[in-house]
Amino acid sequence: MKNTKAVKIGNILIGGGNPVAVQSMTNTDTADRAATLRQIKRLERAGCEIVRFTVNTYDAAKNIAYYKEHTSAPLVADIHFDYKLALESAAAGIDKIRINPGNIGGADRVKKVCETCRLHNIPIRVGVNGGSLEKNVLAKYGGPTPEAIAESALGAVASLERFDFDNIVVSVKSSDVKTMVKANRLISERCVYPLHLGVTESGCGEQAVVKSSAGIGALLLDGIGDTLRVSLSDDVVKEVRAGFELLYALDLRPHIEFVSCPTCGRTMIDLIPMSRKAYAELSKIKTDKTIKVALMGCVVNGPGEAADADIGIAGGKNEGTLFYKGVPVRKVPQDQIVQVLLEEVRKMVK
Repeated sequence: MKNTKAVKIGNILIGGGNPVAVQSMTNTDTADRAATLRQIKRLERAGCEIVRFTVNTYDAAKNIAYYKEHTSAPLVADIHFDYKLALESAAAGIDKIRINPGNIGGADRVKKVCETCRLHNIPIRVGVNGGSLEKNVLAKYGGPTPEAIAESALGAVASLERFDFDNIVVSVKSSDVKTMVKANRLISERCVYPLHLGVTESGCGEQAVVKSSAGIGALLLDGIGDTLRVSLSDDVVKEVRAGFELLYALDLRPHIEFVSCPTCGRTMIDLIPMSRKAYAELSKIKTDKTIKVALMGCVVNGPGEAADADIGIAGGKNEGTLFYKGVPVRKVPQDQIVQVLLEEVRKMVK
């Protein structure tokens, strides 16, 4: 990954070569203590490493200390328009503040936010997307182009640096994948601050996950990005799961990597339901090293094409062949294939 500046958010570091962090945002009324804390705890149990929530009222800001008391997850206050809510959030112990400097007022207000955050050692994330660009920038570029979004974000960064504040995270988003990717590449070339990645307003269901994965994944493959949110119009826990699956797919976190073939006429075992069951159980296994596990339909796709798997089973007539790194070990009855595969993997992670 690109060597960006390390920024501390609560008990974790992003940038500076640290692991890419997965985050999400609550969708409850932050002034509702019970509902918001329930959602924070659900996100925390799902592995969410940074939790953001809107702070749009003083009642919401007053609850920050309560949430901090009941969770160890780093918390981020999302602020728009009222800079005093940023000051209240900082005083309440928030771990990071997200603002768009362009919509909280003049330089004097930005200065106050910078001074308060410096006093409490709180990083500021400047967030810009295609729908929040200044009129002069839109006029200059004729619309929310990647260049326009990047220029707006860099201007926001400069507005903080003007007051000697450099504890910064940058986020540039768009609902258009290509625009989002290009804007982030431009930002990455021009500043050293860690980048928060996401495709905004990506929708729901498979469409949203695919859009987010295409945009975020393209940047991560370039070594760009230090934290991410897969934004979904869905249960917020699904955002966390999708985020980790994306990191797993790019081998950016240790995990159980499960591969299985799409089946064809050579397949003589009931591979599809077997694969579903195996994947569901393997996803529950925690590991500090990546282990590649294969469940293949026949010997062509078994020890051959999956020879790099640490462990696998290839189907045959009413049985399977257990193999390690492409080397066959023993036969397994068809009704024991999934059971044996899981047992062998669990031995490997002990």
